[in-house]
Amino acid sequence: MEEKYIYSESALDDFNPKFEVTSCFIEHDDKILLLLRQDHKPQPNTYWMPAWKVDFWETHLEATMREISEETSIALEESEMIFITKLYVKYPDYDFIYYIYRNILDVLPDVRINPREHKEFLWITPEDALVLDGIPGLDECIKKVYF
Repeated sequence: MEEKYIYSESALDDFNPKFEVTSCFIEHDDKILLLLRQDHKPQPNTYWMPAWKVDFWETHLEATMREISEETSIALEESEMIFITKLYVKYPDYDFIYYIYRNILDVLPDVRINPREHKEFLWITPEDALVLDGIPGLDECIKKVYF
């Protein structure tokens, strides 16, 4: 039986978020940066953009900046971050609030992934990314931002 995942811009019935997650579509030359998760991580061998949980002492923008730096070694300016949306997400076992940002780069950055978390990275068009094996919800997020 296929598991059900819901990504909604509206509050959901019986919604009880356990945590907040933030992420960013980093773009260059009409392509987005996606990271391939390590074998030992939740949802192994799937693609996703830089993302992680928001710690209780930080804002979702601060968490986004921190995670991008930790996962890719890319240093971005807060002033260049574009807030896209806040989503209410229901997974079979838990709910969470999800923030999506976007950053458009003029110069291709030197990406150095954290090997404890990711195996590789790629730059890919949003359209081509729709056929990748992504974390549940990747397609929905790409469609909300790009189509």
